[in-house]
Amino acid sequence: MGIPPKVRPSEITDPKNLIMNLKFIRPFLLLSFATLVLGAKGSNDWPLWRGPDQNGLASPGQDLPHEWSNSKNVIWKTKVPGRGHGSPIVVGDQVILPTSDEQKKTQSVLCLDRETGKRLWTTQIHEGGFMRLNKKGTHASGSLACDGKRLYINFLNAGAAHTTALSMDGKILWQTKITNYVVHQAYASSPALHSDNLLLVAADNKKNGAIACLDRTDGKIIWKVGRPKKPNYASPVIFELDGRHQLIMTGCDLVSSYNPVTGEKLWEIKGATTECVTTTVTDGVHVYSSGGYPKNHVSAIRADGSGKVAWRNNVRVYVPSMIVNKGYLYGIADAGVAYCWKSDTGEEIWKGRLGGTFSASLTLADGNLYAANEAGDCFVFEASTKEFNLLAKNKLGDEIFASPVICGKRLFQRTAHRSGSERQEFLYCIGKK
Repeated sequence: MGIPPKVRPSEITDPKNLIMNLKFIRPFLLLSFATLVLGAKGSNDWPLWRGPDQNGLASPGQDLPHEWSNSKNVIWKTKVPGRGHGSPIVVGDQVILPTSDEQKKTQSVLCLDRETGKRLWTTQIHEGGFMRLNKKGTHASGSLACDGKRLYINFLNAGAAHTTALSMDGKILWQTKITNYVVHQAYASSPALHSDNLLLVAADNKKNGAIACLDRTDGKIIWKVGRPKKPNYASPVIFELDGRHQLIMTGCDLVSSYNPVTGEKLWEIKGATTECVTTTVTDGVHVYSSGGYPKNHVSAIRADGSGKVAWRNNVRVYVPSMIVNKGYLYGIADAGVAYCWKSDTGEEIWKGRLGGTFSASLTLADGNLYAANEAGDCFVFEASTKEFNLLAKNKLGDEIFASPVICGKRLFQRTAHRSGSERQEFLYCIGKK
């Protein structure tokens, strides 16, 4: 069984490989095996939306500063042309992120040198075909995925959701139309990886919502399943749960589980609201749904197909994805209040006001949570199980929608600076100096 470079533990398994053949082993043993594999691979990369395991957790030993600014503890900063909310990924010596030019109506992928921030290449993916979005939306709001061989990106263009693959030096390898798309607000779904060669993408919308599995080598659709004709913005995520791999999607008033290899629906319950933006997380027993339209909710759903909702509250965690760690669930309400709940019971342990409006998701590193509001305020607070403890509040630019990325003892943050009517995006690399 070959293990491709820079992939998640769940990527190294398919129906013919070891873990699926050992399906009689209890789930905790499967998770222990995944942890062993994770420890064996490099811990210095961030190859997917929300990190190596799509859960917002950085590898231990990041040793980041608590304080930074536009100049303090800045290793480098680089101008990013255009506009986008997509968080960067970091693979090897490259930092890669999407961007769009509203005037030229282009959508592109930009690659920077990890050590210096110098631009290495830019590849235009689409020209024209822009669609009307809400005022917060951009035409480059999703993140890329990388398997060490190729880069993958979703863009909404000309009335459809498309997935494109690029080589590591920016050459377009293939492009596949996933489904027609009617814009309600925006589109920001990021791809996920599974087994040796599968790419999973989602495009929920009011016309032809779909989840599709593509062959990474040529972009051919292996399977595609329809979704309810409702607006939704979540990204697919794959976890090892209840002794099997499950692709989890929240939203469209449902929490749905699919076999990522075949598209077979494993289970589905009415455990979410219509519109969800967050990417779900798991403690190995539950998956956590959150949403904000038409109802606010955070809920814990058993991942065994029983349909049981373990607990639910009405906190509006609509856009920022949550963190689950060591029996506790951490979230930020869009209105700027941080929460800690017991992950199994939903008991509120603490809440603390940060302030501002949040769209960026949480990231956890070395026992601390990192978050940024839309006004460019960056917060560091403890992932405490007892009380809210704010360690630092830092200003970085005037606008942040992208989530902080932490790997290799560096924090990468996409921001925008404003001067009158002028707006300029930057990517900052933060670390101890």
